Order: sequence, then C-alpha cells, then structure tokens
Amino acid sequence: MVNIIITLVLGGLSGWIAGKIMDSEGGVIRNIIIGLIGGVLGSALIGLLGFSANGTIAGVIVAVAGSCLLIWLVRKFVK
Repeated sequence: MVNIIITLVLGGLSGWIAGKIMDSEGGVIRNIIIGLIGGVLGSALIGLLGFSANGTIAGVIVAVAGSCLLIWLVRKFVK
C-alpha cells in the first residue's frame, strides 16, 4: 500500500515538473497520469539503450524525461 502511494506521489511530481518544463498546465490527476506513463516510457527507452535507473532520484529524472517526451508526442499528433 505504501509503495502505491509513493508511486502516485512521484508520478504526480514527475508530471508536474514535465508540465513546467514543457509549459503544459494540468490538474493533479493529469500530472499523475502523465508522470506514470512517462515513467514507463522513459524506463523503456533507457532500457533499449542499455541503461537502467536505480534509485528514486534517477527514477524521477527518467520519468520527467519520459513525461516531456510524452507531452511532445501528444502535441505533435493531436494538433
């Protein structure tokens, strides 16, 4: 149960940071969703490159990068 809460908080933080970097505003739920999907996307991409994110700070950095990529992709395909 604690791991789920930590994951949601870190996902929300990652989505919020990515929103600030990419100048994309959203609510708490949107930030959590973007952060969680971005974390999966970022982890998959660095895994393909042969790296891994070990630790909380590295995980947040990867999730922020993946979230920024997700926001960029959504902007390119939606507009």
